[in-house]
Amino acid sequence: MTRHFLRDDDLTHAEQLEVLELAASMKADRYRERPLEGPQSVAVLFDKTSTRTRFSFASGIADLGGNPIIVNPGEAQLGAKESIADTARVLSRMVSTIVWRTFAHAGLEEMAEYASVPVINSLSDDFHPCQILADLQTIREQKGDLKGLTATYLGDAANNMGHSYLLGFATAGMHIRVAGPEGYHPRADIIEDATQIAAETGGSVTVLTDPVESVAGADTVITDTWVSMGQEAEKEQRIATFGAYRVTPELMAEAKSDAIFLHCLPAYREFEVAPEVIDGPQSVVWDEAENRVHAQKALMAWLLKESK
Repeated sequence: MTRHFLRDDDLTHAEQLEVLELAASMKADRYRERPLEGPQSVAVLFDKTSTRTRFSFASGIADLGGNPIIVNPGEAQLGAKESIADTARVLSRMVSTIVWRTFAHAGLEEMAEYASVPVINSLSDDFHPCQILADLQTIREQKGDLKGLTATYLGDAANNMGHSYLLGFATAGMHIRVAGPEGYHPRADIIEDATQIAAETGGSVTVLTDPVESVAGADTVITDTWVSMGQEAEKEQRIATFGAYRVTPELMAEAKSDAIFLHCLPAYREFEVAPEVIDGPQSVVWDEAENRVHAQKALMAWLLKESK
């Protein structure tokens, strides 16, 4: 059976740990695993522009011995002159894996339904699961075993990052808190799914509005941009809405003294995070960015092995 990675809970707790352990070993010996030797090709499709996703997948595929075929917005017939289903059928004859950064999550589900090779969600409007694998790898490097750790995500908790932190961190057995103003909380079905997962893994899920309460005693504090791609017209309104959730040194002081700070980037200093935090000693954002390469390499290798 072909395995796909469209949302964070497509991996069980044990499978997620396998991928993270493989990512650690690949980071220690970057060119040891070569499952794409040949080279086999991987389609990397972009409906949205990107920096980290593009470079991490392109370099990671090359590390694995493969050939990345990068398709930028507007360069293919996908979803316009050719259906997603037909594109999936065609690409499955030509590449070993399909990676897609897109808008509607339903498109990824349709691609996976008709593809005979692994399909990876490299970002959709609902989820960003590859980023969560990199974040979990980064936390493991700093804190060791993930089970029982407390992480807090602040800001726009209704976005794809809020959804993925709930699912991915609950899968890891962590205590995940998300905090945002009323009207900016995760979807109810995602909260329910994450809560069910946490009950099985020993973690917990908490949704809050108070930023200080949310970070109290946390091992990890996380935020994201308040103005995502396509929300530029809402910038002033969103800055006003989320102002209380800015991660400042004072807010970080409410977390554990050895807490670390994560941000998936790009970051806008003085908006969602103070420069003293993101550029300070508790920040591990550059390790986090690098770990996109290693986590995604491990994911691709794991999916290929499990799909044989």
